Amino acid sequence: MLPELPAIAEVRRAVRGWLASHPGPVAVALSGGADSLALTAAVAAETTDVEALVVDHGLQAGSAAVASAAAEHAIGLGCARTRVLAVAVGSVGGMEAAARRARYAALDAARGDAAVLVAHTLDDQAETVLLGLSRGSGPRSIAGMAAWDAPWGRPLLAVRRSVTRQACRELGIEPFEDPQNSDPAFTRVRLRHEVLPLLEDVLGGGVAQALARTAAQVREDTAVLDADAAALLSTARVDDELDVTTLTGVEPAVRRRILRLWMLAGGVKALSDKQLRLVDDLIGDWRGQGGVAVSGGPAGARLVVARKHGRLASILEWSLGNPEKNS
Repeated sequence: MLPELPAIAEVRRAVRGWLASHPGPVAVALSGGADSLALTAAVAAETTDVEALVVDHGLQAGSAAVASAAAEHAIGLGCARTRVLAVAVGSVGGMEAAARRARYAALDAARGDAAVLVAHTLDDQAETVLLGLSRGSGPRSIAGMAAWDAPWGRPLLAVRRSVTRQACRELGIEPFEDPQNSDPAFTRVRLRHEVLPLLEDVLGGGVAQALARTAAQVREDTAVLDADAAALLSTARVDDELDVTTLTGVEPAVRRRILRLWMLAGGVKALSDKQLRLVDDLIGDWRGQGGVAVSGGPAGARLVVARKHGRLASILEWSLGNPEKNS
């Protein structure tokens, strides 16, 4: 039984509300830090047959011992099972991004048919919105994290990090303090320890909550626009191409969403705001311009979106000398 104390009770209420809206089996991602320990305790108290999945990134001396200690905590908190998942972290995109990819791939492979609950808090949401603002790539970049993005569940997005730390004190658990969480080499760490406290001081408090509310509002608006775009996409699609006439009178904000959905479904791997706007110009500002190169072609070729005969089409342009270019 968990103690009936304020912080752990708040975490439990958040978990209880999430579980009520998302029935089905769950596993919990446990790092050994305060956020994930508080989440694990609450999930084990609110539902049955919970498995804790502990990822060992192997990036620090003693990481195996940290993972083992986290797994022991999970059993002590009432989890039915626990597994330690050792991963190999690559280097593409930097250590932080590579570790994230390895972690989520391991969790996805281990979860079976269960949703995986992760311990992102309101503070994490605020940091994510600020990072999105710095990219300047439109509403989608400041929509933050969703409470449910299958198979990932985030019950604690309305809970402050200070609450999860207090919950661990109420439980008598000493969380693991990851030294990377205080390393100023990481942009998110500087946001956490320098930028957000300064904003709170200058603006008189409530900044993290305001950023989280903004993310929720933007996600709601984005969901409506995306639904409209998906409906119009089915009307404009002709085989694998898009009919320009159908899209000419569509508002640019919706039209760019249609183009984004179409390109991603067609194999585009990544799409910048600049690329998306250039593709949109093939409809909204047509001057006979050439195609727009986007990422996603196989080795030796590039993928180009071009306008031909009143339609937009994705075309593979092979490099000179490639034996497949004329196939």
